[in-house]
Amino acid sequence: MNRKTYDTIIAVASGRKEADLCIRHAKILDVFNKEWFDGDLLVSEGYIAGTVESGRGKARAYEEAGGRYLVPGFIDSHVHIESSHLSPTEFSNLVTPCGTTTVIADPHEIANVCGVNGIKYMLSSSEHAALSVMLMIPSCVPATSFEHSGANLDAKAIAPLLGKPRVLGLGEMMNYVGVINGQKAVLDKVWEARSRGLIVDGHAPAIAGGDMSAYVASGVRTSHESETPKELRERIRLGLYVMLRQGSACRNLNGLLGGVDGNNWRHCLFCTDDRQPKSILSEGHINNNVRMAVAGGLDPVTAICIATINAAECYRLDDRGAIAPGRRADFLLLNDLKEFNPQRVFILGRQVAENGYLQVRSEAIEPKNVTGMMHVKDFSAERLALHLRKNHVRVIDVIPGGVVTASGEATVKVEKGLWVHDPAADILKIAVIERHHATGNIGLGLIRGYGLRHGAVAISIAHDSHNLIVVGDNDQDMALAVQDLVRLGGGVALAKDGEILGDLALPVAGLMTDQPAREVAGELAKLHQIAFCTLKVNKDVDPLMTLCFMALPVIPALKITDMGLFDVNAFKRVPLEL
Repeated sequence: MNRKTYDTIIAVASGRKEADLCIRHAKILDVFNKEWFDGDLLVSEGYIAGTVESGRGKARAYEEAGGRYLVPGFIDSHVHIESSHLSPTEFSNLVTPCGTTTVIADPHEIANVCGVNGIKYMLSSSEHAALSVMLMIPSCVPATSFEHSGANLDAKAIAPLLGKPRVLGLGEMMNYVGVINGQKAVLDKVWEARSRGLIVDGHAPAIAGGDMSAYVASGVRTSHESETPKELRERIRLGLYVMLRQGSACRNLNGLLGGVDGNNWRHCLFCTDDRQPKSILSEGHINNNVRMAVAGGLDPVTAICIATINAAECYRLDDRGAIAPGRRADFLLLNDLKEFNPQRVFILGRQVAENGYLQVRSEAIEPKNVTGMMHVKDFSAERLALHLRKNHVRVIDVIPGGVVTASGEATVKVEKGLWVHDPAADILKIAVIERHHATGNIGLGLIRGYGLRHGAVAISIAHDSHNLIVVGDNDQDMALAVQDLVRLGGGVALAKDGEILGDLALPVAGLMTDQPAREVAGELAKLHQIAFCTLKVNKDVDPLMTLCFMALPVIPALKITDMGLFDVNAFKRVPLEL
């Protein structure tokens, strides 16, 4: 807000000046007293000047609410925009019709590919989007030392980024082991944020007791990895804000609702973390979290407050989250308190969507210094051969509905020292191919529960370092899919019997595209159809999102990186053979 706007809002609020816009005859939510009141909303210069009795507002322009519910715009408290496969502008075009007006984005994914250039791209490309995009600077690039990432951001590298506009603090600190053990390089990053009075996001699955106390004592403020109502309450007791996450792969909201009550709801937030266009188009964004919470028994006003004022206060965004004088005119008109599909969406006093349709499109900018990130060396089908001396091996066991895996064992077929696929066993080869520094690294392992019968699926989105990851029953199709990814500049590729059945190009860091959301969603739907119907992937798992998280070495239990199998619980590399 500049001085002119500041003076104007005061003049309008005092009645000395006419408002730009008046929303008449609305049922307005007071998030502070948790009650509804009838009134007119006065807006000037994109900000709320105040409210007056219904029908008494004076302005140069009028919009009729017709008794609809007027609530603050929804806030996603933690999201990786890159996981939507869309550029920030296209992501804005997708989620604003759902009523999301602000997101707290952690560009961890693109930073692991492009470093500082990736973060700068996310800032510049979102600067003029209708959606208000606030950033948390990634804390773990790379996430661990047990994989090759595209960049290495230490405390010195992130310090200047923490001072940029729209930067709120430090992104999820996934190296909780480093924090708990007092590793200087890790704590230096946290201190860079703490010393500036900025926020630090948390990421601490299955941690409790003294370890959790040490983690919180470092300055961590939020948690989006809670699994049970008990865990939610314990973490709130430590002073954390706990996020009820509903993404495409990780869906924790229903499991946590039982821990939310009239005493602790002020320390709860909603987030999506990772959500694909298909999920957003069919179910919604944060409005889906609100809808599910209400269906699960939460009071509608409480659910709306969690999606608005709670997030604003947690991230110290004092200019939004409520219908109050001096705050941004980011608000929604709702027909009911059950479905939460906005009839109209306003951002900074401008209507951007109506009845689910975008009215103000955000235009993409040219992606500079974030394309052509496919530096693969010495790759061939022969490099995928899995040499074994023993047939008793470790296996990554997929657990449907989440990103946690189990550490399994199996007896497999070995012929002439090589693993051979057994059609009677649901065990496939999985490989991670390094693509940042042309090291030629390939990590090989085995995975059970994915369900593919014949062919291969490859993707350049492999959390968190985003090397290439491929799964299949034969080396030729796996190699073909990987080679297609290199040709595309990143994306998704499905192969069978020496033929590419379908692919999607994601040229921005191998993670995103500027193509419209509905087109991307349509292409992804086709790929899902091929995966399920032709390749026979297990219908209980998402064929792409599940694969994305198999290389994430900070989520238990057994994962794979370009350096081999990784036991997250023991936090060390382990051999494939037992």
